[in-house]
Amino acid sequence: MAAKADQQGSLRWGVVGTGWISSMVVPDLVSCPNVSVELIYSRDITKAQAFASGVSGARATNDYEQLLADPVVDIVYIATPISTHYELALQALSAGKHVLIEKPMAQTASEVEELFRTAGEKNLFLMEGMWTKFNPAFIRMTQEIASGTIGEPRSCRGMFGIPLPEENRSRWDVRLSGSTLLDQGIYPVTLGHVIFGPPDSVHAVGTVRPDGLDLAEHFTLEYSDGRFAQCATSMKEFADLSGAVNGTKGWIELPGPFWSTTSLRIHAGSWQNIIHDPTQVDLPREGNGYIPMLRAVSDAVRAGLVEHPVHSARDTIMVFRTLDQIQQAIGACR
Repeated sequence: MAAKADQQGSLRWGVVGTGWISSMVVPDLVSCPNVSVELIYSRDITKAQAFASGVSGARATNDYEQLLADPVVDIVYIATPISTHYELALQALSAGKHVLIEKPMAQTASEVEELFRTAGEKNLFLMEGMWTKFNPAFIRMTQEIASGTIGEPRSCRGMFGIPLPEENRSRWDVRLSGSTLLDQGIYPVTLGHVIFGPPDSVHAVGTVRPDGLDLAEHFTLEYSDGRFAQCATSMKEFADLSGAVNGTKGWIELPGPFWSTTSLRIHAGSWQNIIHDPTQVDLPREGNGYIPMLRAVSDAVRAGLVEHPVHSARDTIMVFRTLDQIQQAIGACR
């Protein structure tokens, strides 16, 4: 039976995974109204207990089936290695829990489609944790574009390159899907999709280890009318972390990291504003930046939605189809 969120009281969460990302998300989660974190899961009970000790009222377990069987838990947040996302999410949905999965929510478009199909059949909420799309600066950018501030958008750019130490085991282990494309490249692909939609074609080149792990790639999402999105990602070297959307009357800069920025610069209007004095927009950050997304998810679950319109099932599937195309083009193994 599907988990029933209390329309008036607290939405009760179970957290799966105790790594760095959970340590950033959970403080934001407990800052949201009418939310409680009830249960923390890790395969290592010591890690689960240590994490739970910092969350008021939370219990710890190293038994995933126990978490899924717990009637107190309404919704599960999954933040484990990428290769485990699909199976853990499928189990949670099958157990009647709503699910928020850290991005990327799976490894292929077919896995994503299966997860959304299962959620729909069970009338359960499911979303990938693409926090960028709920970021106030990102939303302001889309509003400026929709209002015609920069004219017709014709191109965009997004890159995410940071050299990662090899002791970061999960990122360098193909069995854990440490894919640069899936973990980092999903952001510039999402930017391209938000601005232009799914591409008509993809051109991609990458550096791939003999075992199939992609280390870096640069790619262009191309559209039949000449529009394009230029993207690059790497875990070997730096690539400018900023983003931009360029139009017929000006452009908008997203300072790096573009996927979590709290500001933007609008180059539009007079020549002075375009070249020398762009409009600076600065917006506050709530917590670690995840609160807008987590609040939206909680509201959607309480409203009985099975997906969120800001990051819908179709949006997610289309991005993963593009990721599949890039992986195929560069010869990455999944």
